[in-house]
Amino acid sequence: MNKALILFLSLMLLASCEQAASQVSGDRYPSQQENFKLEKITGELVHPWSVAFLKGGDYLVTERRGKLWRVLPTGQKFEITGMPKVYETGQGGLLDIALEPNFENGGWLYFSYSATAPNDKSIANTEVARAKLNLGSNTLGDAEIIFRATPKVKGDNHWGSRLLFAPDGNLFITLGERFNYSEEAQNPQNHLGTIVRIKPNGDIPNDNPFANNKDGIMPRIYSYGHRNVQGIALNLHSGDIWAHEHGPKGGDEINILKSGANYGWPKVTFGINYWGTKITDLRTAPGMEDPILQWTPSIAPSGMAFYEGDQFPNWQGDLFVGALAGQHLRRLELEGDKIIAQETLLENLDERIRDVRVYNGEIYILTDSEDGALLKLVPAQ
Repeated sequence: MNKALILFLSLMLLASCEQAASQVSGDRYPSQQENFKLEKITGELVHPWSVAFLKGGDYLVTERRGKLWRVLPTGQKFEITGMPKVYETGQGGLLDIALEPNFENGGWLYFSYSATAPNDKSIANTEVARAKLNLGSNTLGDAEIIFRATPKVKGDNHWGSRLLFAPDGNLFITLGERFNYSEEAQNPQNHLGTIVRIKPNGDIPNDNPFANNKDGIMPRIYSYGHRNVQGIALNLHSGDIWAHEHGPKGGDEINILKSGANYGWPKVTFGINYWGTKITDLRTAPGMEDPILQWTPSIAPSGMAFYEGDQFPNWQGDLFVGALAGQHLRRLELEGDKIIAQETLLENLDERIRDVRVYNGEIYILTDSEDGALLKLVPAQ
């Protein structure tokens, strides 16, 4: 083998090694408008689901198996004890977490989870509880359940469930239709396939769309006709609340929430059944809200946040969505309420992205695996 060929092969090997090292370390990720690095806050998380932020710089991270962790900025983890037992099965377990707006002044920590019926462990649905967090002892106390989705039914999938405090102080809870009960998403006399709105203590807001109805409609329901909503976020520019939901095979949606509105599932959808059969011929219908965006094929969206901050000035007002099946972070550019462009980020990470958060102008993601991680996007100079 001549010297020129040996030199060429050596350079190719070196370039290949450098590229592999760059992908592993996340040294630099190019994008259309901003370049960034990935900073690993902590790893060894077992299917993490949600993250919340404490004022002192610590993080709270839920794991679907029922564990709640306090994570220091150094990555060190401490388990928060006192978490009620959850029903970990299929897609269920400990899910979202949220701090009420006055949390620093003795407020409540809210979390959603799947739970069985007290006298029948074969049926379950989503519940939301709140508790006081003692940071001195890393314990939860004074836990109380503030919402139970009814009815409890059989099955392991489609629990929702995201939590969002609106500017008026009320709490939005996203739910699923529990997979085997799709038709019930059109029946607001139960909570299947709905988004509910409650006061922080679980009471019914007087201005809920069905608060005073006499037709048996659940008074905590804000909207219905949803399939499985795993993303909700406040658009600070418009004041509207946006939500996305899983379609079946195709037909993932982003919607702008309207009080009392019907979002169509399963009467209206762009998706088909997983086994290839048709669900409906309808893509739109009178009395049902159209999505502002649908993804076919599905990306399986989970987690959603609008970007506001100084770290990435070219991303101001953009919407970020995690993709599970798609294994990437999706960036969406907006013009008012219209999505005018999309960009796929972090494909080389090869990770299911479960949650996306923006805090103090920084973007965080959670990867969903047996060895999941909390990662932060950092500008690359």
